[in-house]
Amino acid sequence: MTELAESMPDAASAAVKRLANGFCHAKLLLAAEELGVFAHLHRYGPSTAEDLVEGLPLHPRGARDLLHGLVVLGLLERLDGRYANSAAATAALVPGGADYVGGFLRRADRMLYPAWQHLAEALVSGKPQTPGAGPEAFRAMLGDPHQREQYLRMMDSANGLVAGHLAGAFDWAAHRHVADIGGCRGNLVGQLLRLHSTLRATVFDLPELAESFAEHATALGVADRADFRTGDFFTDPLPEADVLVLGHVLHNWSVEQRKFLVAKAYRAVRPGGALLIYDAMLDEEPTDLARVLVSLNMLLVTEEGSEYTAGEATAWLGAAGCGDVRVAPLGPADTLVVGRKPAA
Repeated sequence: MTELAESMPDAASAAVKRLANGFCHAKLLLAAEELGVFAHLHRYGPSTAEDLVEGLPLHPRGARDLLHGLVVLGLLERLDGRYANSAAATAALVPGGADYVGGFLRRADRMLYPAWQHLAEALVSGKPQTPGAGPEAFRAMLGDPHQREQYLRMMDSANGLVAGHLAGAFDWAAHRHVADIGGCRGNLVGQLLRLHSTLRATVFDLPELAESFAEHATALGVADRADFRTGDFFTDPLPEADVLVLGHVLHNWSVEQRKFLVAKAYRAVRPGGALLIYDAMLDEEPTDLARVLVSLNMLLVTEEGSEYTAGEATAWLGAAGCGDVRVAPLGPADTLVVGRKPAA
């Protein structure tokens, strides 16, 4: 039974009110990250509220309540009137850290947060609630340097958390070449190449991302083993490779488009290789609220996207001719489906 179902009437009302105020919790985090609270505390160490008001664009009137709210959320610790980052904040909210999610938070604040105000409209109409939902709007966004940089940081935050798990979830040593389809500026394959010295990689994505890829590959020190192929994965040939990856891609599209992409990608896998698919896939029964919320995000920001089950992905691979499929968790938030192609 759920917490709400077990509650007495008064407690149930209080629990429902806490749910209704969940947006306030989110905004405490998003505002604090935007204002630089976590970065400031990491740089200068434990600080008083007055220190933070002096060092940040933070008005005294709201400073104490913001900081106390972050303490209650477990993001800050307070001792002798001074505030410091908690272990969780140090890991995820300090710029430059391996698990930093600030790029995702900034994009969530500017795109997802406003869209969620129109969830009811989306549930009635089935239509996205953000102006950047269609392919033309997406490419226009990539053409704007400021918006493109925000998008790239969001994607780095998302696939950066996956890369370490993916590096150990598949036998990369048995393969030489991986192609990331829709791989953005190559952050995922860049991390894989740094962990597997015999691997080389190709990223396939829109031409607007080619320059960003070159810069990022150089910064990661893998430019000599990575290349970029431009194209549209619906209309242009995909690069052949030992391993193809469709990561955080299929949930953007309709069921028919997913079937098409899976079949096309599987054909591009060389004999003896594999197609790797990962997303925040839904459980057959509703047990993980976080994944349900990701699926609703796709309702709000894409024309036909949603999350899907591992069983559905397995069926698409089967329709493509793949009879050897394995499903495994990929970290705490994603599921990996591996479809292997027989050796020639």
